[in-house]
Amino acid sequence: MNYTLHQLQIFQKIAELKSITKASEELHLTQPAVSIQLKNFQDKFPIPLTEVVGRQLYITDFGMEIARTVTKILTEVEAINYKTRAFQGEISGRLTISVASTGKYVLPYFLSGFMRKNPGVDLVMDVTNKSLVVESLERNAVDFALVSVLPDKLKINTISLMQNSLHYVASSDFDIADGESGEVLFEKMPLIYREPGSATRNAMENFIAQRKFSITKKMELTSNEAVKQAVIAGLGCSIMPIIGLRNELKSQKLKIVPVTGLPINTFWNLVWLQAKNLSPVAKAFVEYLEAEKEAVIAKHFDYLS
Repeated sequence: MNYTLHQLQIFQKIAELKSITKASEELHLTQPAVSIQLKNFQDKFPIPLTEVVGRQLYITDFGMEIARTVTKILTEVEAINYKTRAFQGEISGRLTISVASTGKYVLPYFLSGFMRKNPGVDLVMDVTNKSLVVESLERNAVDFALVSVLPDKLKINTISLMQNSLHYVASSDFDIADGESGEVLFEKMPLIYREPGSATRNAMENFIAQRKFSITKKMELTSNEAVKQAVIAGLGCSIMPIIGLRNELKSQKLKIVPVTGLPINTFWNLVWLQAKNLSPVAKAFVEYLEAEKEAVIAKHFDYLS
């Protein structure tokens, strides 16, 4: 059987997405090109790899077995590329990081210089809520995690990057009197929460519980961006990290409402398991952060002050 690396890559993507259309989009190929390569690959086997029921593409049991083998082959090919770069004196390999959702406004700035300096490094960054970030760290599924609240049950190493400040924010069209009491802001105004497991939600709930506010109007949304858009639209108010509100505050779509006890200040921390044997790429990233983090903050986050 003779099949090309290109065919393996295409079949792996089809098996992953269960769609020729989606595979062609991710691979930046036309649908006919992907279909032709799938047919050429299928012709190498006497047993069907895929089947179409109605308009839905399915991978057969045999196809799934082949897909698992293809993944192993492509992983080994990737390893060959990494080893070639290593022998040429380049830092190469994969860097995997799980990021608490608001951290998407932070970590890319600490990564960009490192990635430009080391073109042989591949980045995998998963953005999700804090609970799933900690879970991926605990399972040793990632090199690093970016969190604003340190997990208390794990033995970890930490690099503190920068401050994370949470403020009470409202639409600029919201009619809120100067010096409005916390009772009015939290008990009379509709309040928008992040989903359970979010560090922002936990901070917000702790603040409310400590002051014994009684919340009557409450909404729950599953991303920081969704909360921001809801606040802009006037659906309610929220406690949010200022790091993701730069443009909205500048354009006066949102406003910060002074509240006694706010802002809540924490720090963004890059963490990893103490027992983890860091790869050369991961070690190089730690060294880069220790040397460059202050310069990154000065260049990209001076507006926070």
